Amino acid sequence: MEKDYLIRIIAKDANIRALACITTELVKEACDRHKASPTASAVLGRVLTAAALMGALLKTRQRVVIRFDSDGPLEKTIAEATSSGEVRGYVAKPHVDLPLKDGKLDVAGAIGKGGTLTVIKDLGLKEPYTGMIRIYTGEVAEDLAYYFTESEQIPSAVGLGVYVEPNGEVSAAGGFLIQTFPPQKPKVIDNIIGRIEQMPNLAELLRDGKKPEQLLTDIFSDVPYEVLEKRDLVFKCSCSKERVDQALLSLGKEEVKKLIREQGGAEAKCEFCGQRYYFTRSELEGIVEELAAPRH
Repeated sequence: MEKDYLIRIIAKDANIRALACITTELVKEACDRHKASPTASAVLGRVLTAAALMGALLKTRQRVVIRFDSDGPLEKTIAEATSSGEVRGYVAKPHVDLPLKDGKLDVAGAIGKGGTLTVIKDLGLKEPYTGMIRIYTGEVAEDLAYYFTESEQIPSAVGLGVYVEPNGEVSAAGGFLIQTFPPQKPKVIDNIIGRIEQMPNLAELLRDGKKPEQLLTDIFSDVPYEVLEKRDLVFKCSCSKERVDQALLSLGKEEVKKLIREQGGAEAKCEFCGQRYYFTRSELEGIVEELAAPRH
């Protein structure tokens, strides 16, 4: 099993930065955890990959959340990534599946066009940065390119691909992000756009074994660039029993007493990874005691 990873480069003379990644294993794990249908897997995989790419642009201990809230049958898709390459995510209706459209999984139909794409960046400040646009196409990559241009004023090209086998298993996932900065070099940009437009289907390229380095070599064929880093990517959830304990404390004494009275315990499930946490009656009684204790 090959590890997922990301490559980040800069083409200084052309004022362009770019990233490319392979996310097959983390997408597969997320989709398996949520028992996602082929269509839901394609959507979740694209959004997870996009989060991994955007997370790599952050500084240490920062994180990004990408959220699609839409009128399509999937309703909501969320992915979160940290600057260290830890990625997690979920889709609200993982069992929704749609007929193929033009021989491909109908990502746009599953997301729908009515709704919003929100990007939240926790930069360690008092308030997170939030940018929001209307969903443009529902294809994920095009919507994110539109977001970068509209909300961050950074002209960007985004490519995302997820290959789902006929048996529903994810066999390849990955993508790229290319951004230009002033002063732009129109001729160089046009050449890069031309090469991206002529690329075969990205999901099929990845399934055939194309690596992030090779993707960037193909796209930047005549543009000199420097590799800045290679980093591992992994599905990892930040949930824990301690966090659920804090959430129960935030409910207040009466609500926890009600749980004891009506259920004799408590169960919580993490939306991101599916992990379940159980609290016995005595554990809940301990929380009530903690809440009842005088504050100093």
